[in-house]
Formats: sequence, C-alpha cells, structure tokens
Amino acid sequence: MNITLANAEATQALGNKLGEILVPNSVILLFGELGAGKTTFVQGLGEGLGITIPIVSPTFTLVNEYQQGRLPLYHLDLYRLESPEAIAGLFPETYWEGKEVRPGITAIEWANRLPYLPESYLEVSLFQTEVARQAKIEFYPHNSEARLSIFKIIKDIAI
Repeated sequence: MNITLANAEATQALGNKLGEILVPNSVILLFGELGAGKTTFVQGLGEGLGITIPIVSPTFTLVNEYQQGRLPLYHLDLYRLESPEAIAGLFPETYWEGKEVRPGITAIEWANRLPYLPESYLEVSLFQTEVARQAKIEFYPHNSEARLSIFKIIKDIAI
C-alpha cells in the first residue's frame, strides 16, 4: 500500500494512527534515506500510544525505551552500527519477542542492517518523489491477520 504524505505532520499522523491500533509485540521496520521522516513517524507512533515525553532519535544511544504509554515503545536506530555482530549484540529480539521486557511496540530505524528478521512485522518505507513524500507499507507475512484490519484503517486516513 502506498500513501502520499503531504508533509512532516502527515508522516506523524500516519504513525499516530498506527500507534492507536497496534497490539503488543508489533514490530515496525523503517526504511528510508537520511531525512526521509523515520523519526518523525516514530514520534507520531508514540503520540498514538499516549506517550507524552519527547521522542528523540536514538542515533547515539542506539535504543530508547518509553514505558509510559498504552504500550511500551522500544525505538532502535541501527544507523551507526555497520557490522551484523554489533547489531546482533543489541539483541533486538529481546524487544520484539517481549519475553525479557514488557511486551510493546518495537520500531527499528535503518532496519536494512538487521542480520535477521522477526517472524512478522510491518515494513514502512519512506521516500521522497518529485511531488511529495511517500510511505510504502507492507506486512510480512503477507497473510497476516492484522493486515486487512490495519489497511482498512490506513486507507481511510486523510493525510
């Protein structure tokens, strides 16, 4: 599914709507160049979860945990990590499996660097065209139960 996003506020609104409906152990893998809106999307996601403190990029901390919303938000940024071993050393599955932490939403920026993937996830690719910013959203596996219900909600969003 492709969505045209008029501006940063629209990117944030998309994240907000998803934050309102996602269930525990949901994983969002974010793709896009620098400045594409990945952190802006996660800020909206946090708003939708009811997180009131500022959400900032974990580029230097690698992982930011926000516990005060409807569900916890685990925000990972893999930009500064280049080796699969360094990324695996973060144990991202700890967050998406929700076994050692409270089950929540895991959002991973620069997910193309992950050496392994979760069993199911929502892929959000943000990119700029000549006309506007675009979001391409895909579910894996494609037959995910959540896919249809989320697509129905997203397609009705006037962004």
